[in-house]
Amino acid sequence: MRRELGAAWALLGLVVLLSAATRAFGGGDFLSVGNLTNILAQVCVTAVLAAGASFVIFGGGIDLSIGSLLAVSAALAAGALKADWPVPLACAAGVLTGAAFGAANGVLVAWLGLPPFIATLGMMGIARGCTYVYLGGAPLFSFPASFRLLSEGRLAGIPAPVIVMGAVFGLGSLILARTRFGRAVYALGGNEEAARLSGIPVRRLKASLYVAGGAAAGLAGILLAARLDSAEPQAGDGYELDAIAAVVMGGASLSGGVGTIGGSLVGALIMGVVRNGLNLLNVSSHWQKVAIGGIILAAVLFDVMRRRRQS
Repeated sequence: MRRELGAAWALLGLVVLLSAATRAFGGGDFLSVGNLTNILAQVCVTAVLAAGASFVIFGGGIDLSIGSLLAVSAALAAGALKADWPVPLACAAGVLTGAAFGAANGVLVAWLGLPPFIATLGMMGIARGCTYVYLGGAPLFSFPASFRLLSEGRLAGIPAPVIVMGAVFGLGSLILARTRFGRAVYALGGNEEAARLSGIPVRRLKASLYVAGGAAAGLAGILLAARLDSAEPQAGDGYELDAIAAVVMGGASLSGGVGTIGGSLVGALIMGVVRNGLNLLNVSSHWQKVAIGGIILAAVLFDVMRRRRQS
């Protein structure tokens, strides 16, 4: 809990700092309701990806393919929409596509024994290549208005993507904190051999975590396609780094067994707040990449130093 509180305080400090900076340098009102709502809407895709990545990382794994799974899932959903599938069925196809690629990751890692880094790095290339092949290198765009409601719709003034994000994190928090499955995830990440000796079906559990991560990537792809009104071959490029960084910044350990999904949401909000503040300050997109890269390195370095102190 101390780690998650630290992330929350860091988020609050960034909000105060960027609010003062944008007012001092003519960047607009960072704390306006419109801008804060915009931050929430923009961070939804990364946050949903981070929710799925949380399950994998808490269980002691890593998934570098989720950005590419986002792209291939969005492409399949877009193709279904263009074939006049009902919107719910097209969305389900996108989520199931992500879950299927996640299941392939699970087989490679849990049953074939490949290191997660190598297995998911290879799947990153496979999924991205499948996206280019399916789309023919060109985007699909102009989807039905009912699909775009996933981005443009509101309920009681709350943007639809924020509602979806809240539902994902609420369900994820419930699963991890209140179920036997959630306790098994932390046991697996803490000590895989001890988990096996205690009767946990380690292989099946490990594979299911990659399925969950893939399904979340599929949902994130649908949200991104609805926001952009297009599915593009390069969609989600680099998003896996943002998602993993969000989980680590939220208090999780890359060695597994530690973290909360609420902390991952805070980490995703930190990424969104930084990007929004830099945009308001008219900082070049090139320098924004430098800043975000520095944040990612700092988060991982902090995790490494924390583990060294504990050992």
